[in-house]
Amino acid sequence: MLDINKIRADFPILSQKVNGKPLVYFDNGATSQKPQVVIDAISKYYQEINANIHRGVHTLSQLATDAYEISRGKIQKHINAEFAHEVLFTSGTTHGINLVTNGFASILKEGDEILVSALEHHSNIVPWQMLCEKTGAVLRVIPMNQEGELIMEEYDKLLSSKTKIVTVNHISNALGTVNPIKYMIDKAHAVGAAILIDGAQAVPHLKPDVQELDCDFYVFSGHKICGPTGTGILYGKEAWLNKLPPYQGGGEMIKEVSFEKTTYAELPHKFEAGTPNVAGGIVLGTAIDYMNEVGFDNIQQQEKELLEYGTKRLLEIEGLKIFGTAKEKTSVISFNIEGIHPYDIGTIVDKLGIAVRTGHHCAQPIMTFYDIPGTIRASFAFYNTTEEIDMMVAAIKRAQMMLS
Repeated sequence: MLDINKIRADFPILSQKVNGKPLVYFDNGATSQKPQVVIDAISKYYQEINANIHRGVHTLSQLATDAYEISRGKIQKHINAEFAHEVLFTSGTTHGINLVTNGFASILKEGDEILVSALEHHSNIVPWQMLCEKTGAVLRVIPMNQEGELIMEEYDKLLSSKTKIVTVNHISNALGTVNPIKYMIDKAHAVGAAILIDGAQAVPHLKPDVQELDCDFYVFSGHKICGPTGTGILYGKEAWLNKLPPYQGGGEMIKEVSFEKTTYAELPHKFEAGTPNVAGGIVLGTAIDYMNEVGFDNIQQQEKELLEYGTKRLLEIEGLKIFGTAKEKTSVISFNIEGIHPYDIGTIVDKLGIAVRTGHHCAQPIMTFYDIPGTIRASFAFYNTTEEIDMMVAAIKRAQMMLS
């Protein structure tokens, strides 16, 4: 069991006040807060070993390079990748997805099909639409039901020999639905298709085992797992990464350059052109260490209790409706109150120190499906408490009374 007071003491921002009220931070689906050990690690890097990597013979460059590659190894172990060179540093999930779509532009032809789910974030829709425009491929959508679950019978029907890649999130950012990705991966492979898993919303809650899942690509962002912004990971199977062309040209990703011909570096450097976010990459490893020290079993237990308690308390509010009631769900509650725009609720509860997200959550097709402008989203992390949920409920009731 977590010592919640000790955990909360690790996060300096949680002790501050917003608008004169104690901060209740329930926007973890957008970004997580950072523990002191992560904040200190950023400062330590710039104070002690700031240098460019992979290029210098001097001591600081070697120290920075070693720290960067040690972090890559930590992430390899964390997701159970077979090889460290299957772990690519990116600026975030969006970067990773765009890297893959860019590569598939040289593979797809007119009439090929890409399957995307109805539950996706815009970052896992728009790049594939752009790819279809370039190649003549066709985008097919795996539909969802009223509970916010993907309809697997329809997925099975959509799969065919024309399917070249399936892309689906592990967990929905808007609804918290945990998708049956192992089933989807196996089915995609049965028709010879590759599959990319958007793990941005999953990695704060669980440890993905990419070998057990057998996914071809898995992407996530560091800032949602207590790490720095501007960091992310693209895992790709070695065979696929060797098959895809480089995403960007420049320094570091080359083996030899002449004006007649350039040959590319081996993995992972082939996809890591230019000076990377060295500090971010190193400190992402620090964040992974912290999360593992807390323990993902403990994280899941705490968040399960928060989800159950939050659902119970919110449903006590008259006129409140929850969107996304999947059987498998993580600690996200999206809801509206009858007759009140979500933005109005969000604005008022902010004045009371409560940080929730309002709007379409970069998932407009979901909102269109439910015929709503957006939702109020409370997304919980392991450092949140039931007392904070009580404060949120009281604030929402007050806002409801003011707006009715």
